[in-house]
Amino acid sequence: MSSDVARFFAVAFAMGLGTIGPGIGIGLIGSKAMEALGRNPEAEAPIRTAMILAIAFAEAVAIYALVVALILKFS
Repeated sequence: MSSDVARFFAVAFAMGLGTIGPGIGIGLIGSKAMEALGRNPEAEAPIRTAMILAIAFAEAVAIYALVVALILKFS
């Protein structure tokens, strides 16, 4: 029974720590993109493209955390 509790704690810990970083990162990316658009509205297309790519890379870290959590849960 205690191994099940430890496994579920590890899953929760992996997801918690694995998503807080990307969440903060995505917030900062959006904030800086809006700041850049406010300073230079003519550069909307390159700023938007860079922002979407950066968000995708940050989200990939959260997906890796999900994969690790699923491996921990079902192993």
